[in-house]
Amino acid sequence: MKKAIQLGAGNIGRGFIGSLLHKSGYHVVFADVVEPVVNRINTDKEYTIFIKDTESSEEKVDNISAVYSNKEEFIDVMKEAEILTTAVGPNVLKIVASTIAKGITARFESGITGYFNIIACENALNASSGLKDNVYEYLSDEVKAYADEYIGFPNSSVDRIVPPAYCSNPIDVVVEKYYEWNVQKIEFKGPIPKIEGMNLADNLMSYVERKLFTLNTGHAITAYLGYLKGYKTVDQSIDDPEIYKIVKNAMVESGNALIEKYHFDKDEHLKYIHKIINRFKNAHLKDDVTRVGREPLRKLSPTDRLIKPMQTALYYNLPIDNLIIGVAAAFNFRNQDDPQSRQLAEELNTHDLVSVIKEVTKLTQPEIINKIVLAYNKFQNMD
Repeated sequence: MKKAIQLGAGNIGRGFIGSLLHKSGYHVVFADVVEPVVNRINTDKEYTIFIKDTESSEEKVDNISAVYSNKEEFIDVMKEAEILTTAVGPNVLKIVASTIAKGITARFESGITGYFNIIACENALNASSGLKDNVYEYLSDEVKAYADEYIGFPNSSVDRIVPPAYCSNPIDVVVEKYYEWNVQKIEFKGPIPKIEGMNLADNLMSYVERKLFTLNTGHAITAYLGYLKGYKTVDQSIDDPEIYKIVKNAMVESGNALIEKYHFDKDEHLKYIHKIINRFKNAHLKDDVTRVGREPLRKLSPTDRLIKPMQTALYYNLPIDNLIIGVAAAFNFRNQDDPQSRQLAEELNTHDLVSVIKEVTKLTQPEIINKIVLAYNKFQNMD
């Protein structure tokens, strides 16, 4: 039976990509370092996905096993599989690159000439390309030539809300019904595997930025504004009329930039925005604002969901008033359980606000920075 590796056995790995690989007839090997998860998968050999929507359903995922991603058994599985997907978080890709490089080297040394594709399914731009660069740092020139011929690194865009949720079985997972997985067609090596739910894209960047500028932008701003108003979940936050108005207008601002850049149909994109906002309203998910808002430094970086759409809109001389509010709200986010949030708070305590904004966002336009400062201070003065 054909075999796939899902590197990262967390909620996204089990509730999204691993599920699609299973539906497509693969024996899915989950690779992780978390001992209770690895052991439970190997003991139960199945788990349940609970799909929560207006009409809920369940999906059983079986024909699975697990290995430790930091042990030799992972290298052995890489010699047997034909595809590897990741869901480890963008910041972890550099860490796993050396292990993936060992697996590619092992395939080369074993004389394996089957094609092998590695798809980084992360909330980041060009994650697979970045992973490839990291992996190649650990390859000899001879193995690099082998990888150039047999190892593909297609970029992808993933979209499914998979919040943490209590389940009696710790490897069961709760997800929303909606999902979208777009993968760069041209970067596959060899015959493209048939995977249910995988959309092959010729112009992947339009899909990537549509998702980043819409789902990710709106989700983050909803969480930050909801946090500042004392709400616990995304659905509670978006039900607040003031938050709803700001979030929708911010998504329209980022959407107008996409329409200019990719010539999207305006009416169709407005329908897409409406669909995304309705996903935020799904009370069954109980998606915590502190989860969605975590890692604010990454989310405020120049290539991510707040600054990137704002800069794109500015390039086309479009309004960004509500995006500015979202950025200011992000700078006011505090979560003691999140290292990046603690780091941001420390930076703001020890440096002036303008310097921190410049350093984190890489913005250079004084008038934009001043508007963020005004909006930030307005949040600071909230009762």
